[in-house]
Amino acid sequence: MATLQARLQAAREIAERIPKGLYVDGEWRPSRSGATVAVEDPGTGTVIAEVADADTADATDALDAAVRAQASWSATPPRERGEVLRRAFETIIARKDDLASLMTLEMGKPLAESQAEVVYAAEFLRWFSEEAVRIDGGYMTAPGGGSRVVTMRQPVGPCLLVTPWNFPMAMGTRKIGPALAAGCTTVIKPAKQTPLSMLALVNILREAGAPAGVVNVFTTNHSGQVTDHLLNDSRLRKLSFTGSTEVGRALLAKSSRNVLRTSMELGGNAPFLVFADADLDAAVEGAFQAKMRNVGEACTAANRFYVQSSVADEFARRLADRLTALPVGHGLDPDTQVGPLIDADAVKNVTALVADATSAGATVLTGGGPVSSDGHFFAPTVLGGVPLGARTLTEEIFGPVAPIVTFDDEDTAVALANDSEYGLAGYLFTEDLNRGLRVSERLECGMVGLNQGIISNPAAPFGGVKQSGLGREGGAVGIDEYLNIKYMAIKVAP
Repeated sequence: MATLQARLQAAREIAERIPKGLYVDGEWRPSRSGATVAVEDPGTGTVIAEVADADTADATDALDAAVRAQASWSATPPRERGEVLRRAFETIIARKDDLASLMTLEMGKPLAESQAEVVYAAEFLRWFSEEAVRIDGGYMTAPGGGSRVVTMRQPVGPCLLVTPWNFPMAMGTRKIGPALAAGCTTVIKPAKQTPLSMLALVNILREAGAPAGVVNVFTTNHSGQVTDHLLNDSRLRKLSFTGSTEVGRALLAKSSRNVLRTSMELGGNAPFLVFADADLDAAVEGAFQAKMRNVGEACTAANRFYVQSSVADEFARRLADRLTALPVGHGLDPDTQVGPLIDADAVKNVTALVADATSAGATVLTGGGPVSSDGHFFAPTVLGGVPLGARTLTEEIFGPVAPIVTFDDEDTAVALANDSEYGLAGYLFTEDLNRGLRVSERLECGMVGLNQGIISNPAAPFGGVKQSGLGREGGAVGIDEYLNIKYMAIKVAP
């Protein structure tokens, strides 16, 4: 079996083959200034690549290309648009192992999780390749009988797609897939921490036959300045953003200048409810999946664990035992189940949240702090007896920390779960089907996992309520975010 050093070297060689420039109007090129942005391996803290650092002029070039290509792409037959996505899907699957190694190198997640994300990402392209030919309209007789009502759905137009670092490929395909299927051209800005996966994806779309100008990508170290510049351009017609609620609010305000269509997938603070009648083995496994996927760096991650008092101690003990046994290390090590956090600031933030909880009276049942290493590691942590005022219950942790609070009855559990400005995901475990349905309906969130800890599915609508966002990605409704409805009245002579 290859050593970690050999795996690191192989992943770096894959990274070297990825284009590092801006992809504009069908060509790879450097930024106008020649400046670059360093990309770090969070598992070692070392720089693995330098990518182009775009400025506002570069971003304008990308939008210019998207605007020029819009008319011809929207007129391209839906079947042809779908075939581009289908070919890209097949290429991603064929290159799964290399793409997963690249993702782990720049983001840190364990290799098995990166492999799963690559497949998940590809599935969005397959799903929307099939949706491209299902864009429909309507025909009806007006109630008065004198005319006919015809409706059609047409592409919104050039879109700016802003993706996060935690799922660097899947968050791209979840936006690019429906945009291209609908007939929209795109300008894509990946997170500066993890640009390589997006650059690899865009190159695959080029190989799959996406015409010049349909897909454009820029990387930048000046995200706010460059994004703001594009939002001021009246030719841009849509913004799709995945990231924090704080940044989402600011982007919504800026989008109002040109009344842009917006899709916002923002922060989460998912409650995880365990009732006394739950299968505790299943609940612990579900908690592990909902908490530890992506090292807890996911907006859908279980953030607050509310456990019925009679089983709270046993659940906490079992969960602590489960997390204590997890190997921590570089994601390219096949034995690793917990990789590094994205950067040093992430470790500081999680450390501060745990310190706040323990200073208020919480007990550390396992873990509790950073792991000594060259990378950005934090030990899987379970906190018992967490007081309701602790920051771990009100803020996104974005790390491998599970704070546990007890409750006595269903109404209290629901009230605690809904006591948040966020409303993305929620989880509950119970063997009582009536309770499961009743509580699921009462939870103020866009998605619920009933007796399961993983809810993401390309065939299902992903999104939240309250300050967790606007719109839905994936599923049959995902393409709607990129389509306008046009109504045509036709006079019919008597």
